[in-house]
Amino acid sequence: MQTTPQDTTPQAAYHALIQAGELKPDTDQANAVAALERLHRELISYPVITSKSSGFHFRWPAGLSRWLGSNKPVPQGIYLYGGVGRGKSMLMDLFYAVAPIASKRRVHFHEFMLDIHARLKEWHDLSVQERAQHGGRAGDDDPIPSVARKIAGEATLLCFDELQVTDIADAMVLTRLFNELFAQGVIVVATSNRPPDDLYKNGLNRQRFLPFIEQIKEKLDIIALDGPVDYRYNRLKGAQTYYHPINAETTTQLSAIFFRLTDRRVEDRAKVPSEELNVQGRILFVPKAARGVAVFSFKRLCANPLGPADYLAIARTYHTIIMVAIPEFNKENNDAARRFITLIDALYEHNVKFLCSAAVPLQSLYAKADASFEFERTISRLMEMQSENYLTRGHGKTIAS
Repeated sequence: MQTTPQDTTPQAAYHALIQAGELKPDTDQANAVAALERLHRELISYPVITSKSSGFHFRWPAGLSRWLGSNKPVPQGIYLYGGVGRGKSMLMDLFYAVAPIASKRRVHFHEFMLDIHARLKEWHDLSVQERAQHGGRAGDDDPIPSVARKIAGEATLLCFDELQVTDIADAMVLTRLFNELFAQGVIVVATSNRPPDDLYKNGLNRQRFLPFIEQIKEKLDIIALDGPVDYRYNRLKGAQTYYHPINAETTTQLSAIFFRLTDRRVEDRAKVPSEELNVQGRILFVPKAARGVAVFSFKRLCANPLGPADYLAIARTYHTIIMVAIPEFNKENNDAARRFITLIDALYEHNVKFLCSAAVPLQSLYAKADASFEFERTISRLMEMQSENYLTRGHGKTIAS
């Protein structure tokens, strides 16, 4: 999918993609684009929130103070929800690329919450005097207002991909955090597989999370993308997910699937970006990633000393993983094989789609390795992960009833 110039609008960019044959007309998508167009036009004259000092200290810019003190309504954000592959992330990215505001941030929701918890820890580690220097009030042990002000000073427009809540630590923070963000004039656009009322469904102490749902319904325009077409699955339909042996042909086939899933041209392979994930203060390098699809070598993820936290971060961040060059497992690479088991468990539990190239057929992958019970479970999961039922599941871990 081609990039769009900054001086266009969501509707113009969307119609251009249809005319170019990269998208097909879709009524639900058109309704969502109309809402994004409305927000785009309202943002043109909306003041930017700026932070005037370092640390957590924050001063209101005069333009925003006047806006919030006037009778002008703050632009209503947008919440796009629907099943897997309906085009939610694509539409949000299209909107973000042309949004007429410089102070903006587009981030996967899980990554955002990791950042929030890191900032909360940083604040708690400050002394009373340091908190005062960073804008805190004397005797105040509540970091939420200071952290929210810092976030607001960094981005007036926040775009979240895959908003979902399965962690009680996240659930307990969200209501107060977003109350502060909204009060400070932050505009939110989010995508989710679930309608607001289904967020954190069956979660522990969910009653304490319900005010966050009401905030979302009040501050954001709720748009459903419930069309019958699963665009992501259509791109995978009929394709293999497990390729062997490891050679130029299987590598070319996996590469073609990556470009199909990410709406990129093969000719632009040199422009595919890398990414970095922050895992408990460490940086995990992602060699190639676009539109929720990441590419790794087996060596990078399983021959190196990574652990469950790394694999969980990957599973939460990407809806599809492509892995190249999985070897046949034996006693010499048994440690890497065990890491592979842990990786597949994390991907399976979060409904991540998995495509790979391997040295041998799936049933022969663990023929010479130890711990056959765990390997048998992994083979079973890999087989299930090739099924239509699995490939059409929404990304993310489901909270058990």
